[in-house]
Amino acid sequence: MRRHYFSDSISAFCKLSIEDILGKLALNNEFSSERTQTDAWIKQIEILQPLLISFKGTIFFEYAIPRMGKRIDVVLIINNVIFILEFKVGEKEYLHTAIEQVWDYALDLKNFHETSLSHLVAPILIATKAKDTVLSIYTTNHNDNLLFPIKANALNLLNVINSVLDFSDGENIDSEKWILGRYSPTPTIIEAAMALYNGHTVADISRSDATAQNLSHTSDAVSNIIKLAKEKNEKAICFVTGVPGAGKTLVGLNIATKHFNKDEGLTSVFLSGNGPLVSILREALTRDKVKRVKATGKKITKGEVLSEVKLFIQNVHHFRDECLIDEVAPPFDHVAIFDEAQRAWNKEMTMNFMSRKKGRPGFQFSEPEFLISCLDRHKDWAVIVCLVGGGQEINTGEAGISEWIESLNRSFPEWRVYISNRLDDSEYASGKSLDLIKSHKHVITKPELHLSVSLRSFRAEHLSLLIKNILDINIDSAKDYFNKIKIKYPIVLTRDLSKAKKWLKSKARGSERYGIVVSSQAQRLKPYAIDVKSPMDPIHWFLDEKQDVRSSYYMEDVATEFHVQGLELDWSCVTWDADFRYSDNGWENFSFVGNKWQNIRKEERKQYLKNTYRVLLTRARQGMVIVVPEGDSQDPTRMHKYYDTTYIYLKSIGFEELI
Repeated sequence: MRRHYFSDSISAFCKLSIEDILGKLALNNEFSSERTQTDAWIKQIEILQPLLISFKGTIFFEYAIPRMGKRIDVVLIINNVIFILEFKVGEKEYLHTAIEQVWDYALDLKNFHETSLSHLVAPILIATKAKDTVLSIYTTNHNDNLLFPIKANALNLLNVINSVLDFSDGENIDSEKWILGRYSPTPTIIEAAMALYNGHTVADISRSDATAQNLSHTSDAVSNIIKLAKEKNEKAICFVTGVPGAGKTLVGLNIATKHFNKDEGLTSVFLSGNGPLVSILREALTRDKVKRVKATGKKITKGEVLSEVKLFIQNVHHFRDECLIDEVAPPFDHVAIFDEAQRAWNKEMTMNFMSRKKGRPGFQFSEPEFLISCLDRHKDWAVIVCLVGGGQEINTGEAGISEWIESLNRSFPEWRVYISNRLDDSEYASGKSLDLIKSHKHVITKPELHLSVSLRSFRAEHLSLLIKNILDINIDSAKDYFNKIKIKYPIVLTRDLSKAKKWLKSKARGSERYGIVVSSQAQRLKPYAIDVKSPMDPIHWFLDEKQDVRSSYYMEDVATEFHVQGLELDWSCVTWDADFRYSDNGWENFSFVGNKWQNIRKEERKQYLKNTYRVLLTRARQGMVIVVPEGDSQDPTRMHKYYDTTYIYLKSIGFEELI
């Protein structure tokens, strides 16, 4: 795929007429070139042509960053430096948002572009009419050859470029090899949703290297199941399994956008019972589309866009309620993708809810069985895609994968059932899923339906296995996995929350998001201004910028497992309370009731708490700090012994103590 609108050697670029360059830019622009865009290109060309005349190298205009759905104004390859130029034509100030923008572009290349990894990357913000500033050139503290963003104007840009070249060392870059470098991004689920909704494919925005299960293979396998069901007028259900952060939700969103053609009678809906996830994705898609449409000069209301987005992403409980209104008619969509299907309610929970909230006493279905029955109403064909996370059930009444399988065995013997070969892993119905499915007569195994490598933490593919072994108290294995990731993925320990906050701020670059996550049972963190009962809005927490006190950046509001499941941060602070304590006898589980901690004795609730910490400890893409408070000998609810053993255990894994 051609990732830029224009490229040429710098010497050739300097000799071309502005009209020739504009013609090539307009030819490769998939959108109509607005007058403001054309004027900006003209100004950039006028600044760069006389300035670059003595340099050798290559120039690229409008270089695509599919993960972000944006384009870099100009990339210059000169000697041993990759220059990222972001122009703000006519601007008199160096806006903070613009500085973050050019930094984000540079970070994307540094993190995800194979042939940019080892070279010096210099992000430069050019506010063309701004005043000169003191020129400072230095790399960040991550030791990855990325400079802090440099401020320049139209008059001193030449001096800036020369200064960076004087600062740099290393071998010169081969531009032809550079442009052929593999781009292997790992977008956040929010970035992925926006990119897919705007027409990108999963191949554009995901990794495709040999070390990771290719998301395209899994998406293609599901697409083929849908195609076969439609051709043969069959009903089919497939279970896509995977470790935390492996890209299950990304596969689901890709299927939902790919299989949506009303003219061909093929529509899909992405369903989730995760309220915060649904709200955040809807808001993100809405904000993004409104911004894009308004940038073209057209008018559109947020309400108009939101109505459209709601057809694409729905809360599974609302979908269920619509099917209750008319118990005969099939739903509008032939394909339903259930995200976090393991969290669907069991029969007892569903019956209780229907009786209390819907006035439907005697309701006899679990949520999985009723949802399958809704798609079964179609006279011709239907496909259900269940996205299943291992060890992700975190709330009372969540049925896990076993209820889906038992519903199929009990009530839908003619449905085709497609499974991965990893359903015997301990995270899926305690390893009994394959035994449960054996009694169904139409079972097809497809290995590509399992995603085995976590892509969320692009710096640490083994993070999910590290956390699994920590929670399972497999100390030697945990040490081995930590040794594999610790260079690229820092995990540090502290007993001081203020130090943890400073560490997060020092690590995050550009708009990289950071925040504090805690267990919903962590009720004795109030002395540290952490109140899990205090309401917070996950939309503001995940989507708003650094200047907003409601955002995660402010670290005043905290998110629990219910807010962050299915989502991610770049850097996280996991603050550990006395609800989940390490001991020589294994993990001890507590709930704070009244004014004291009480033992949790039910095995189901113990598993939920363990899964809570699994979720919290696998949210960060680039690194995390774990805070285990020291406690207070004067407070019987926060005794030192409630925390010390956990801290010592985590330290024994090899995590560095934050000095």
